[in-house]
Amino acid sequence: MTHLNPASATIGYCTNVHAGIDLASICNNLEEFAIPARDASGSDELGVGLWIPAQAAGELTDGVDRFRTFLDERRLRAFTINGFPYDNFHQPIVKHRVYSPAWWQPERLNYTLRLANILTQLLPEEENTGSISTLPIAWSDGKASDENLAKAGANMRELAQKLRKIEESTGKRIVLAIEPEPGCVLDTTQDVVDWFEKELPETEHRRYLGVCHDICHSAVMMESQQDVLSRLVGAGVMIGKVQVSNAIIADWQSMAVGRQREAISQLSEFAEDRYLHQTGRLKSDGTFELAEDLPALLRNAESKGEPVCGDQRWIVHFHVPIFLERFGHLRTSQDDTLECLRFLNQIQAAEFTGHLEVETYAWTVLPHSMRRRGLSEDIAHEISWLRDVVSDMA
Repeated sequence: MTHLNPASATIGYCTNVHAGIDLASICNNLEEFAIPARDASGSDELGVGLWIPAQAAGELTDGVDRFRTFLDERRLRAFTINGFPYDNFHQPIVKHRVYSPAWWQPERLNYTLRLANILTQLLPEEENTGSISTLPIAWSDGKASDENLAKAGANMRELAQKLRKIEESTGKRIVLAIEPEPGCVLDTTQDVVDWFEKELPETEHRRYLGVCHDICHSAVMMESQQDVLSRLVGAGVMIGKVQVSNAIIADWQSMAVGRQREAISQLSEFAEDRYLHQTGRLKSDGTFELAEDLPALLRNAESKGEPVCGDQRWIVHFHVPIFLERFGHLRTSQDDTLECLRFLNQIQAAEFTGHLEVETYAWTVLPHSMRRRGLSEDIAHEISWLRDVVSDMA
């Protein structure tokens, strides 16, 4: 059964690209950017993956009906929520702050349940399934103790029970989609499979808890898109949504030393201070190593007087436009995006919600040379590109 096609896929963009943690800012951003993007993409209706941080979620406790009317009147279709960043995602330095609160903290459970209740009321009448992406437990550090991980599993199981009750009372199924990310507790496919086997083994858990597959993230970990998705499906883990995103690739082994230095100069433009840019390294001996952040990796290479430390390839966690294939001496992981979409075209409807969310949240920190148009036009270009690719594969 072919599942991914223009009729069954729901395509939208993630509004975490816009700053603002209160409801008024969210509405203003949708007016300023989403509506022009809808028109520029030639759509009668535009899907939006809403980012609703904790403050705005609190404001919506008694105001969901008005917000739904706001969306309906502007022909914006809310089908998914990005529940990963809890607080201000656009402060000058975010870095590791985005991983707090962790899933063993009650604030994360309460926030996610609030988002589920909000999304239940925002879903269009004809849509019975919504998705919420969330962080992969926590950043992997000393705080991720066995005791805390056990608490995280218990919180997720509690959420599954509450999502079941929501479906029983409203007819709307909300799927929590855990998003593996490099450097976090869950960053490889094996981590995810092991987590579900240990903490979320029951059918009821897996009806409401699945995975948010971020294409950029798995590219950074140098995992094959088809292998990742086939292993998840084979392990009985549902794909709650797919975040369509491009990483940056530097193929050092194909460059002469002089060109490597030019490419390093290019990469330095992406070594910015707001977000964490984990970098997968394919070393000279064929082994994989994850560098925590691009700026530190570049400084380390410079201190050794060797531009790329003898590595074969770097893949950088920096969400660049999905319609880009190459720029300067660097290229993107667009081939991974195409591989992912081809595989999704072959799997069963029960294994994937059909939710595709463009998540190029880094537009505002891209080098100026890559921001040649307005943000709405760039978003529209990404939506149109993705829609065309999906149509071609149908």
